[in-house]
Amino acid sequence: MLCYLILALAFVGGVFSEGEGEERARLLAAKRVHNLYLVEGRDIVVQYSVHNVGQAAAINVQLTDAGFSTEDFDIAGGQLQVKFDRIAPNANVSHTVVVKPKKYGYFNFTAAEVSYQPSEESAEIQIGYTSEPGEGGIIAFRDYDRKFSPHVFDWMIFALLMIPALLVPFLMWYNIKSKYATVPRSKKGKSD
Repeated sequence: MLCYLILALAFVGGVFSEGEGEERARLLAAKRVHNLYLVEGRDIVVQYSVHNVGQAAAINVQLTDAGFSTEDFDIAGGQLQVKFDRIAPNANVSHTVVVKPKKYGYFNFTAAEVSYQPSEESAEIQIGYTSEPGEGGIIAFRDYDRKFSPHVFDWMIFALLMIPALLVPFLMWYNIKSKYATVPRSKKGKSD
């Protein structure tokens, strides 16, 4: 048992010592949709965050998202392909894109691709992917409007229809009150 413990410690030590002399950039990337409701024809805000958790700067970082096709989405702001010259160690950058869906239904928000050089000396290109927000349901605008609009026109119609229902009893009460109202008496015991 002691032999297995020593062998496991040697293996773990070998793995950790292997990467000690090497200073490389390691990027963590996330893709996040900020909207609570995804609505046809309304803005959807998508934010990309890239964090460098390595000991070296990442060079020529390129973020590309091919998930928003032109037949399904209009680009309202930002770019789907962006390049950062370098990201320092323990630093982060973010990028925001605003898109408008052209049609409603379910849409799969896929990961974006991040490519970079892990160090200045390295010629190899490292490729990674952002997190996937997953499938999201895009609501039809008419359904969203029916549920969340203030319905001002509907309330105005309701108010106009309620006027006769409130006015008729008020007029009846006022006629009865004025017909049977007593004449105010003068108070006795007033002296000038």
